[in-house]
Amino acid sequence: MPTAVIMEENFDKLLEQCEAQELEAPGGIATPQVYAQLLALYLLHNDMNNARYLWKRIPQAIKSASPELAAIWTVGQHIWQRDFPGIYTSIAAYQWSENILPVMEALRESTRQRAYGLVAQAYTSITAEDFAAFVGYSVEEAVKGVVSQGWQADPNTRMVMPKKPEPPPVSSVPNEQQLARLTDYVAFLEN
Repeated sequence: MPTAVIMEENFDKLLEQCEAQELEAPGGIATPQVYAQLLALYLLHNDMNNARYLWKRIPQAIKSASPELAAIWTVGQHIWQRDFPGIYTSIAAYQWSENILPVMEALRESTRQRAYGLVAQAYTSITAEDFAAFVGYSVEEAVKGVVSQGWQADPNTRMVMPKKPEPPPVSSVPNEQQLARLTDYVAFLEN
């Protein structure tokens, strides 16, 4: 099994464990470590609603006593604002504990992959500097990365031309089946 799949499964299990620990915590208040892991995992899964509600229900005393928790929330704020350069700088700016570090590294990489996908969908060409800011690399590293993915980079104009992603396969429903489904809908609406 590829390493990324194994890590994703571990993060899913860890998320379930952290949620259970929060629910079973004495007095309904978990430890700062549980809150930090849970918040980081919600950000990793791009589950901003649960991340925001978790932040609201964490007691103020725990928020102010845990600088790591505040640093994770700063990353979450950048994600919420879609500030890609801010995401990378806020992840790099803090010295994460050993239980949060793998989650934050995975968050940085998943954000980077999401940025690659967004640029591929939205742009026909983008300056190398803007693209590097989107993916959190230096301009040279970003250009090397796009060339390795089959994109084109023009060193004279310093432009990157993304390769368009393959459109998702359209489910081919036979015409008779479409007609039967439409007939069922109309018959349902009439009754």
